[in-house]
Amino acid sequence: MSTLLDVRDLVKTFGEGETATHVLRGLSLTLDTGELAALLGPSGSGKSTLLTILGTLMKPTSGRYRMLGQDLVAADDAALTEFRNRHIGFVFQFHNLLPDFTALENVIFPTAVREGRETSAARRRGRELLVRMGLEDRVDFATTKLSGGQKQRVAVARALMNTPQLVLADEPTGNLDRASARQVMELISEINRDEVTTFLISTHDEKIAACCRRQIAVADGLVTG
Repeated sequence: MSTLLDVRDLVKTFGEGETATHVLRGLSLTLDTGELAALLGPSGSGKSTLLTILGTLMKPTSGRYRMLGQDLVAADDAALTEFRNRHIGFVFQFHNLLPDFTALENVIFPTAVREGRETSAARRRGRELLVRMGLEDRVDFATTKLSGGQKQRVAVARALMNTPQLVLADEPTGNLDRASARQVMELISEINRDEVTTFLISTHDEKIAACCRRQIAVADGLVTG
């Protein structure tokens, strides 16, 4: 497998002087294309900050971050926005769906933003993704009419809409019952296997971590295992 991303000596500090909070303390990590990895660690260990940086939503205080051969620390905001939209998908604990939109409209939203409009090709791919998620009978439902598990499957479909190389998931099953969580992880594993999409999943759930082929432990702002 080829290297997808490489971070070296990431430092993230919030504040200055005596009030400074050191969240990442020289963290290094490599992910290969097609990995399905769990990110483990206690609250305050730096997991969410790391995901935010990997998602290009925040820059480190210092250190290196390269993905697909690009230096994402040196890149400006416009370049990061374009890179993120094309190459990175996100799934959150709280699905963050738009309540006034249908399931399909939520899924195609990232492409509509990029293209400046909805296209027939986007609607076709969005529908195909929802069918793959087992939601063929919910395509045109308002998200307010979906169950928690269904909403999270819509969120997974949305993350995959632009065919990203990397999907970052922050506690994606944290608000789901065990059966729904298992179903979401089965879908993630299937996508990872069939489309060689790399997933990095932050979780406190040992059963979810066990579904991943690699476990990455973080403590005190460093990778410890």
